[in-house]
Amino acid sequence: MPDLRKDPVSQRWVIIAQERAKRPSDFVHEPMGEAPSFDPFAEGNEDKTPPEIAAYRDRGSAPNKPGWRVRVVPNKFPALQVEGHLNKRGDGLYDIMHGLGAHEVIIETPQSVPSFTGLPDAHVLDILWMYRDRLLDLQRDMRMKYGLVFKNVGASAGATLYHTHSQLICTPIVPSIMSIKTQSCEAYYKFHERCLLCDMVAQELSQKARVVADSGSFLTFAPFAPRFPFETWIVPKPHSSHFETLGRVAMEELAFVLKRVLLKIEKGLEQPPYNYMLFTSPFHTGPSEHFHWHLEITPRLTPVAGFEWGTGFYINPVPPEDAAEFLRGVKV
Repeated sequence: MPDLRKDPVSQRWVIIAQERAKRPSDFVHEPMGEAPSFDPFAEGNEDKTPPEIAAYRDRGSAPNKPGWRVRVVPNKFPALQVEGHLNKRGDGLYDIMHGLGAHEVIIETPQSVPSFTGLPDAHVLDILWMYRDRLLDLQRDMRMKYGLVFKNVGASAGATLYHTHSQLICTPIVPSIMSIKTQSCEAYYKFHERCLLCDMVAQELSQKARVVADSGSFLTFAPFAPRFPFETWIVPKPHSSHFETLGRVAMEELAFVLKRVLLKIEKGLEQPPYNYMLFTSPFHTGPSEHFHWHLEITPRLTPVAGFEWGTGFYINPVPPEDAAEFLRGVKV
């Protein structure tokens, strides 16, 4: 009998269709592909991208020249434009505003590689620290209300370039998905006087069936109601509402954890396409007792079709308990 499970954070229902259960090797997906003959993100091609916004560079190297470790540029085809005003207005019952926002690309390494998992831990730390720096810089703009850092790996996960990179989009409104998450967490806090994700961490540690890794300050686990096979969350154990307030020691641990969890996914699932999304509190909000930042990794092994679009339900053929057991067993 399938399970209907509800995620308490997103309020989303998921069907765990156990009778459709598959082994990891049963999933068919497109490979990451081969390096292109020309890579605009590679070192030496800095003039092929818009001028850099920020970079971690070797001492003495010039902007928009070789000598960088992590480099941030505006997206060449941005979803939103940073210049201008919102100009909110109505058209009858419809609301309109200018497409104001920011859309940046974090080029994670000068090397033409499809993943940062082959890089040293110190370099992964640089990537995460750049996420922090860009979020702190963009939240100074009072027009921006929310910033989402995300990563697409593989064509079916939305990546259009082979070279490993992340993106940051800031919006003038808080997206509905984030609003639902914060409202759910706030409602739980008002009723229980405890943080929802803190309680999730405690329960997962107690039950252990869905835990993938416990590094000390971060818990990695398959969520109770995952949308996709092998969906994995990384949650800090100490309560924290804003990713960008993370200190250096905790960020070093997160770099260690994230790299190894992605290595487990890449190795165990044979280089699948995947996304990850960093959910942190909206800009211009103080420390929150109810919201708890976290990172969600979603391998793209099953299609989203008419049923999912029409109902908001997802069908997942791999129970999270089985997914966690498999990932725990992948040696990296």
